[in-house]
Amino acid sequence: MEKIFVIAEIGINHNGDMNIAKKLISLAKNCGCDAVKFQKRDINTVYTKKELLSERKSPWGNTFEQQKKGLEFNKDQYQEIDNFCREIDIEWFASAWDLNSLNFLDDFNLKYNKVASALITHKSFLKELAKRKKYTFISTGMSNYSYIDDAVEIFKSENCPFEIMHCVSTYPCPEEILNLSIIPKLKKRYNCKVGYSGHESGVIPSVVAATYGISSLERHITLDRSMYGSDQSASLEESGLRNLVNSIRKIPVVVGDSDKKIFDEEMAVAEKLRYWEK
Repeated sequence: MEKIFVIAEIGINHNGDMNIAKKLISLAKNCGCDAVKFQKRDINTVYTKKELLSERKSPWGNTFEQQKKGLEFNKDQYQEIDNFCREIDIEWFASAWDLNSLNFLDDFNLKYNKVASALITHKSFLKELAKRKKYTFISTGMSNYSYIDDAVEIFKSENCPFEIMHCVSTYPCPEEILNLSIIPKLKKRYNCKVGYSGHESGVIPSVVAATYGISSLERHITLDRSMYGSDQSASLEESGLRNLVNSIRKIPVVVGDSDKKIFDEEMAVAEKLRYWEK
């Protein structure tokens, strides 16, 4: 069984604080994750002026614009993240929500790209992203087969390596709508690797997803679920993340090679207990 690539989604759970961001990166590394992921937006591109001027109370002020600006890191801060991740030896990348942000991330020479579920229908953006030819994770929340078909066709036409990630975009996601049994169907339909981007509050559904043979697993992480932020409640704290990573790492060990045989460890027991017909 292939080792699952575990992505700790920091997203905007850093709340614009570099110290929190570094603690989350260290948490992911210490728990055995393979990469951390952020989100990058040019707020003047992603949101309308009306949205930005609307009322939104937050630690940064009383408008939507103040909140969104407070959650964004600038170039120097991302350089600090890049340096820190190199220092502790963990990959990082980010999901760009617009073309300006995609160009912004190009400067860091990252190994991976990510299509957020909200952007899977943004065809012109997908074409630009696919031209980068970087391995791309495509989240499929809020999508039907038609949306996924179109996205996959774009990446294939640009010869850009990719995998799709099953996802249900509610935060946190009720377990009864996770629909994990679709994972094998996605593998068969698109003949590609399939991962899982989970937004449930617990650990067990992600372990179940791992038993379906996913190639990647993405979960939001936080220092404390009670912190400010819309994604905190759908995130894993340290104990949950450590439990999840340890559990999925054990799956290939306990699954074995499917060959029925007498193990060496059984021989002494067999000598004591085996019944032979006389």
